[in-house]
Amino acid sequence: MTDRDSRRGFLTRLGQASALAALGPLVPEAAADGFAPDRSAPPSGAVPPPASPLDEDGWKKIRGEFLPGGKTISINAANMCPAPKSVVEAVIRATRDVDTDVSYQNRAEYNQLRDKVRERIAKVINADGDEIAIVRNASEANNIVVGGLELERDDEVLLLDQNHPTNNVAWDVRAAQRGFQVRRIGFATAPTSQAEVLARFTAAVSPRTRVIAISHVSNTTGLKVPASQLCRWARERGIYTHVDGAQTFAATPIDVRDMGCDSYSVSAQKWLMGPREIGFLFVRSNRLDRIWPGVIGVGWGDRKDPAVKGARKFETMGQRNDAATAGLMAALEFHERIGTVAMAERIGVLTDRLVAGLRSHDIPLVTSTDPSLRLGVVVIQAEAARAARMHEKLYRDHGIIGSNTGGLRLSPNVCVTLAEIDRVVTAVTRVYRDV
Repeated sequence: MTDRDSRRGFLTRLGQASALAALGPLVPEAAADGFAPDRSAPPSGAVPPPASPLDEDGWKKIRGEFLPGGKTISINAANMCPAPKSVVEAVIRATRDVDTDVSYQNRAEYNQLRDKVRERIAKVINADGDEIAIVRNASEANNIVVGGLELERDDEVLLLDQNHPTNNVAWDVRAAQRGFQVRRIGFATAPTSQAEVLARFTAAVSPRTRVIAISHVSNTTGLKVPASQLCRWARERGIYTHVDGAQTFAATPIDVRDMGCDSYSVSAQKWLMGPREIGFLFVRSNRLDRIWPGVIGVGWGDRKDPAVKGARKFETMGQRNDAATAGLMAALEFHERIGTVAMAERIGVLTDRLVAGLRSHDIPLVTSTDPSLRLGVVVIQAEAARAARMHEKLYRDHGIIGSNTGGLRLSPNVCVTLAEIDRVVTAVTRVYRDV
């Protein structure tokens, strides 16, 4: 077998659901790049899904599929999660494959892999492959929508004031250029029901409203917006809806047909636990013509070229990081092996444990204690300077990786155990009282 045939085999296997389970050791133990695989751990994909959200032994085995983190506890899924070893291995393998053969022929095979990833994502969210663009992250996806929608001077965009800046400030910048209006929905006090959130939006819509753009779950407060009810209501009135799904994809089942949104954006490094600098944008097929791409690259001149078919027109951005595509496939395989529902239920158990523990110590929360108004993002009340000190002390003294976004933010994913949640509660309580 030639080296070329070997590479073809690698890419073919990588495009299959259980490919990574069959791959052997990545590099020699004394690799020059410092990465040494944990040979004592079971091969990727060998650990069965836990029996239930409370099967702690089963989830500890899943935890074992991640690289050892020393004494740190990563509870910052709203920003970045560690990737399982299968994802890390896929990225390194693909990087070495490309650097071994940088030919157009070899890299063209990664274009085929990207289409397999696209179809896999489409299946997960109940979309069509031509409605999926593989982009760098949710920030880029949000900006594609913000910059690509044609809006007139008298048009209005309605936002949640708790949106991520790329789905918030980005609209202000574009409005300054084009002259359309931006209005925001806010809450003087935390909402107590999804009906209240929905009512605030529907009451604020005017005859000039052309777009409603929301974060499905706010990264600054943890508020979960009733996206399905809002998008369906807006759809009946011809209002375009964009949902930033950075805090929901892979943390809860997503069906874009049922949700009724016109576009939906995702970063892979958060709840999916995939590689950095890759994500996707869904745009409903009958809305694709409304959005113009901001970057025009190779293939755009020939509209019959499959490279710019459907949502692919947003991907003509020059040379891609093929290794990230391979890692994204591995992350999807890891997630699907455990199951979307099982992952969501486990995140719910971890979040409930965290909220209950913090409340038992009278730690005030920005995030609602009502599960219908939150998902996996929990924010503790603290002014910016204090939150920054707490964030630093938790990491330096206790090895806890959180965030000081919106307060002190904690967001657990399945790489955390219940015992570690209890350790986090103890440490946060101590730091909250000392700082």
